[in-house]
Formats: sequence, C-alpha cells, structure tokens
Amino acid sequence: MSAANQLLTAIQARLADDAELSAMIGPEGLRDRLVSGRKLPAVVVADIASNDYSTATETGAEHLLTLEIWTDAGGRGQASTIAERLRALLQDAPLSLETHHLVGLLHQSTRTRREPKTRLHVAEIRFRAVTEMVVGVSGG
Repeated sequence: MSAANQLLTAIQARLADDAELSAMIGPEGLRDRLVSGRKLPAVVVADIASNDYSTATETGAEHLLTLEIWTDAGGRGQASTIAERLRALLQDAPLSLETHHLVGLLHQSTRTRREPKTRLHVAEIRFRAVTEMVVGVSGG
C-alpha cells in the first residue's frame, strides 16, 4: 500500500475513534465522497497530492491533503467548529503507518465558503504531511 493510502487509512481511523467528532457528524459522517441525499454534516477527503520528497539518504514523500466539511442547516459556524476539531485531532498527530514513518502532519490553512448552487456551507482544511520509507521494509 502506498504511503498516501497508509496516511489516509491512519487519518480515517483517528477521526473515526473520536467520540467528540462522532457526536458532531454522526455515525455516517466520515465519507470518501459527497453523495446527494445523504445526511449532513459530512467530512470528505477532497484531495491528496503526493510528491517525491526524497533526500540523498532517505526515500520520502510530501502529501498535500484537503478535507472538506459539508453542512446544511448548521451553516458556516458548524463547518468551522468541525474544522477546528479536525485540526485538533490531526495537527502533528502521532499516526502509525504500516511501511512508512510519518515525519510530520501540519495544518496549513482553513477556508469556509457557501456553495451558490447547493446553498450548502463547506470548510476546506488543508494539511501537509511528510512520510519516509521505513528502512528494510518494501512498500509502494
């Protein structure tokens, strides 16, 4: 499994295990995509871009991750509150990956907006993670 997929799996597990976040978004609030007709709020992995970040001695990758929080009746305030919880849970979190080591996971930015077509509010929270291959372990 790639470093990016291992990172996403670890993030999903950390978020799913948090009772406070679960109370905010409900049991089906963590999703891999936004589906119309499903109950909101929802946290969705919107984007992940991975780049080579190797050095002369270490094989590494930089991952730029965007999570989106979608809300309806709760509006911008609810989206911002959930985004702050995500930041608290993920900022420099000690996540364990299978064949890679997470060097760091840092919050970069949070942006909220209202989608004109759907009238839903969305908060985008962006993180930057750096991973390194664990020496002696193969994985892609």
